[in-house]
Amino acid sequence: MTMPSGLSRPYEDNSSANLADILERVLDKGVVIAGDIRINLLDIELLTIKLRLVVASVDRAKEMGIDWWEQDPALSSTARRTEIGRENEQLRRRIAELETRQEQTERS
Repeated sequence: MTMPSGLSRPYEDNSSANLADILERVLDKGVVIAGDIRINLLDIELLTIKLRLVVASVDRAKEMGIDWWEQDPALSSTARRTEIGRENEQLRRRIAELETRQEQTERS
């Protein structure tokens, strides 16, 4: 199908650029989608699902105060090292307490 040269055809090569622009805008501004689903039977609440979805870039999320991935040891190597260090310190204290108790028991 041929189109006159002065008219733009819909869904041409510019559609990917437009999609990229939209994605960039969404990540820059952020989008929040929220919804609740409740299932009741005879005025008895059987199920409630609360959905909260935030789509934004990492920088934008940090500006909004959302940074849970930095504290989660499963997602952050820094948080993992901190968690392992805390566990090691707790284990060392526990071992020292047990050794002290054992020495006191052996003396008595």
